[in-house]
Amino acid sequence: MKSDIKGLEDIKILVDEFYGKVKEDALLAPIFFEHIPGDWGPHLNKMYKFWNAALFGKTGYVGNPFARHAHMPVMQTHFEHWLHWWWQTVDNHFEGPIANDAKKRGEIMANTFLNRIIDLQNSSSHTIA
Repeated sequence: MKSDIKGLEDIKILVDEFYGKVKEDALLAPIFFEHIPGDWGPHLNKMYKFWNAALFGKTGYVGNPFARHAHMPVMQTHFEHWLHWWWQTVDNHFEGPIANDAKKRGEIMANTFLNRIIDLQNSSSHTIA
């Protein structure tokens, strides 16, 4: 029987497995490896803190996640892959209200990032010279 996400140790399991899948995804891996060419440790540590703050309100995350993604060459299909792996990883290990919240927050984040990136691309293509 699966349990709910209870804290940082569960978040580490979730994040580590999720990024393991991202690294093997033919669509996502090239983009991630371009931006994280070497040691993934700092990125993973930042993601642990991000999800710990998002799910449990813990302090420690500092950053602007959208700013890091704003000018990446990504489209809806990239976010669909990302969300597929996120949901699958959550479902593989956890169930309960916090697990559901993690999936919902992932969906909100993916949709928000996609819409903001589309807005940026549209505003860039309509710039007056």
